[in-house]
Amino acid sequence: MSKSFDRYASLLFFVIGAAFMIESQRITHTAYGSKVGPDVFPFLLGLILGLLSIKLFFETLKYENSTKEKGKLDYKSFGIIVAAAVLYVFLMEPVGYVISTFLFLLVGFQTLERRGILKSILVSLLFSAGVYVLFAVILKGTLPGWPVWLG
Repeated sequence: MSKSFDRYASLLFFVIGAAFMIESQRITHTAYGSKVGPDVFPFLLGLILGLLSIKLFFETLKYENSTKEKGKLDYKSFGIIVAAAVLYVFLMEPVGYVISTFLFLLVGFQTLERRGILKSILVSLLFSAGVYVLFAVILKGTLPGWPVWLG
């Protein structure tokens, strides 16, 4: 582990989280027909990112000074996840939230760990459907639902 890299990364992520929280206040607070405004989730994501970056910063203070061998960087996995994230953004509207999130998570899980395809499918499905039900059904928010061509 690189102590200085993690420390600088935690500071960068804290700034990004703070920017999310500040900029989310510029979004209108309510949407027509929705009890949850579009400003809620960016604010919460910024808050979570900020809190996790503070945790990472304090964990770097506990790192031992050791000279371990540097691990080999896995550019292939990184490229697959970046490509999946870009496709996720472009497919969100035409394919819908549940399907695009399911596919993104499945690709991500299988890229990180090739074993356990059934577990990856189950977690991806439960997460994407669960978030949709929580946000769109229970909280009455809006997310791209199912694609028109699906029926």
